[in-house]
Amino acid sequence: MEIVRRVYRLTRTFPREEAFGLSSQLQRASVSIPANIAEGHTRGTTREFVRYVVVAHGSLAELETLLAVAEDLRYVDAATIGGLTELCDTTGRMLGGLRRKLASKIATQRKR
Repeated sequence: MEIVRRVYRLTRTFPREEAFGLSSQLQRASVSIPANIAEGHTRGTTREFVRYVVVAHGSLAELETLLAVAEDLRYVDAATIGGLTELCDTTGRMLGGLRRKLASKIATQRKR
């Protein structure tokens, strides 16, 4: 959720003509991360949860790419997004760990 808050604060500084372009894409990608985790958690099976965690991880990668585009277009500088980039890295490691843990749970269930 912190990623979502930071992205929304960041996109408020973008040029007005980007409201329906890059700003919107950044916002949608950021919201998709916690939304997919929540949806996957409620699906009822570990396998479904893993699938949604993978989708959330993909949205995170999309967000990181869009941040690089924003920097390349000079809408934001590296110093401004540094903390957000670090948070994305940390979140990526957490999602990878969650995926591995859930996959291990599935493997254990199969052995029974």
